[in-house]
Amino acid sequence: MANNTSRSSNNKQSIDNLKTSGFDRRLSIAKTSLNIGRRWAGNSMSGMFLNKEARTARNQIFMEEQAHYLAEELGKLKGSVVKIGQMLAIYGEHILPPEITRALQTLNDDTATLAWPKIEQNLRQLLGNKLHELQVDPVPIGTASLAQVHRATVIATGEQVVLKIQYPGVADAINSDLALFKSLLKVSNIVPQTRSLDAWFEEIRDLLHHEVDYEAEAATTERFYDRLIDDARYIVPKINRTYSTKRLLCMSYEPGISVVSDALQLLPLERRNAIGQAAIEIMIQEIFVWGEMQTDPNFGNYLVRVARHETETDKLVLLDFGAIRQFDNNLLTIAHNLLRAGYYHDHQSMMSAMTGYDFFDTMSDKVRSDIASLFLLATEPFSDPVMNIDMPANCLDEQQRYIWANSKLHTRLSNRATQAMQSFEFNLPPKEFMFISRKFIGAYTFLTVLDARTDSNNLVKPFL
Repeated sequence: MANNTSRSSNNKQSIDNLKTSGFDRRLSIAKTSLNIGRRWAGNSMSGMFLNKEARTARNQIFMEEQAHYLAEELGKLKGSVVKIGQMLAIYGEHILPPEITRALQTLNDDTATLAWPKIEQNLRQLLGNKLHELQVDPVPIGTASLAQVHRATVIATGEQVVLKIQYPGVADAINSDLALFKSLLKVSNIVPQTRSLDAWFEEIRDLLHHEVDYEAEAATTERFYDRLIDDARYIVPKINRTYSTKRLLCMSYEPGISVVSDALQLLPLERRNAIGQAAIEIMIQEIFVWGEMQTDPNFGNYLVRVARHETETDKLVLLDFGAIRQFDNNLLTIAHNLLRAGYYHDHQSMMSAMTGYDFFDTMSDKVRSDIASLFLLATEPFSDPVMNIDMPANCLDEQQRYIWANSKLHTRLSNRATQAMQSFEFNLPPKEFMFISRKFIGAYTFLTVLDARTDSNNLVKPFL
């Protein structure tokens, strides 16, 4: 969640209470389930006498309408219901119909704020008399599905901090919200109930319980702070333990501008290149050096602090270490071999690196070859331009740097992935690979928006 200087929350609708009780949330979702069930039945009856082509077209439109209704109703409930929808939108594209995925992608953290009296009451319960040591701005600078962010001043020292205040009751509602969400999908007939879906819900349950544990997030933030304290390109907020609890996180206020801000586009190319290089390098470090990654690709988890003078360094502000994922040595070895094969643009090496999971080990040779080609395309920005004869000419500048804005890589990947998935009976990829791939896609999008150019030798060679 971005702790920038925006005070746009003044214009948001404020709500006095959250529906955090099991009864209220069950009632809301039961009503949604009932309405979807009625509409589904009505659509089935009215389409009985249409021919197959007309029925398919009608069902397509109906599915779009139902999906948007589902997302709209879920968006009214803060807490883990919204987060579950967002996670399924990010990671569930191989489980859910595309209409559902598109609709769930509209679920937005930036929704109504919880009124200050309720937040103040919550802070008083969390901090007791320590609350008197803080001067808290009642207007939030950020909202999300699980928490709200307020600026504050430590009165004794003048230190500027932000308080990430978890909404009351959301942690206790995770298990029931998951059950309700699964029930909603089942009643609505929108999604087939499969073991893959069950496995993903279990994964989401673990992620959510980890994300609402602010003591764990504080420890993770401190690890990243220590790792990057001597690198002038990055800023990690400093945790203030005095005012932090399991449901409240206090950290230094770190201003910056959004990564999609027009102001970034006005920076000289070389400065944008440096920001882009830093953004992609931190991700490679997470995988290949530290073995843990912040898996949420949301742009709101990053800010840029633009240097006042060209002689200074523009800094990438890293926020929100709640959605952290740790990887074992087996996965890291496989990922390292995939990256090496991508750098040398070696199809045979890429096929050999694809092992260690049933997803890979049960593929036929034809399928393995197709997926290896897909991986070679995905690693195009990290390949040696001399070795990669398939690199489009307009993707490299005169210094052999990758031109992200020209690459159209996301579109090419989507097209190639669609072809590859159609060529065999698709098995769900390992969850770990889906986390990593989504993070990479988020970084790819950032570098494309930034219109940056990166050097694959500087990025990859240190890790080979």
